[in-house]
Amino acid sequence: MEKHPDFMSYQLVQLKNGTWSVHSVREEETFHPVIGPVAEAEALYVRQLRLQERMATIENREFVVWDIGLGAAANALTALRALRTVPGRIRLISFDCTLEPLRFALVHSEELVFLDGYGDAVQNVLDTGSAEFRNGDSEVTWEVRIGDFPTLLHSETARNWASPDAILFDAYSPAKNPAMWNLSLFTRLFEVVAPTHPCNLATYSRATLLRTTLLLAGWYVGAGDATGEKEETTVAATLPDLIQRPLDEGWLERAYRSTSAEPLTGSQYRQAPLSPSSRERLMHHPQFQKYCRSAATRK
Repeated sequence: MEKHPDFMSYQLVQLKNGTWSVHSVREEETFHPVIGPVAEAEALYVRQLRLQERMATIENREFVVWDIGLGAAANALTALRALRTVPGRIRLISFDCTLEPLRFALVHSEELVFLDGYGDAVQNVLDTGSAEFRNGDSEVTWEVRIGDFPTLLHSETARNWASPDAILFDAYSPAKNPAMWNLSLFTRLFEVVAPTHPCNLATYSRATLLRTTLLLAGWYVGAGDATGEKEETTVAATLPDLIQRPLDEGWLERAYRSTSAEPLTGSQYRQAPLSPSSRERLMHHPQFQKYCRSAATRK
């Protein structure tokens, strides 16, 4: 599928807690830099998205996970390991623009312990783009889609992808990769998932800009748990019942005052306060209507 990677583009790094991770020389970023790949994936995705609990409720169909930002596969494989005790079928769809970090990780699987037990599956993905295998009590179909994610998502074929029950969203930061965080992308993602399909999403950022973007794209949005150096993360969902700590009136007031809340609308990063139209749309989001009605009554 790809040319053999230039391994000089990646390095193994040992974190302060002794665990190993991967550093991208080109992007000057370390994957999961504080608590390590497994601990971060468990806190940010496995527990927050309640993957085991949600898969256990699925009957007569696959439990579908979208892994946006495959990287070295720490998120994907940590999720699969957590689901080993849940009987059923899993379809894991991973997205990235390159398989290079995954190839690098497989060569260094002794240090990168999240690959333990999944070497054959990773090799099949690298060789053919997919793998089918037994995962404890579950059966897994793992497929990888390589390319520019915004372009893939806006294609007509995207509507034919299996609708996700959970989304692991792990793109490079908005300042470094704005096209992965703009309003067009999250609006299209909401459309492709289908608003009536129960789906939740987690990501490491707590930025007001991100949360406003998700809300204006149609998602319900909540505060996520701390992980590593992040005091708070973000969760979103197509249905409000999947949000444990929804953003409230206090957050809305802070967003109105923020100097970096207006969604990105193109491929350039910038910071700006909410526009009048964005403020109006936020007020009419179902998540905030009760607060806005209460404010109108007080007036």
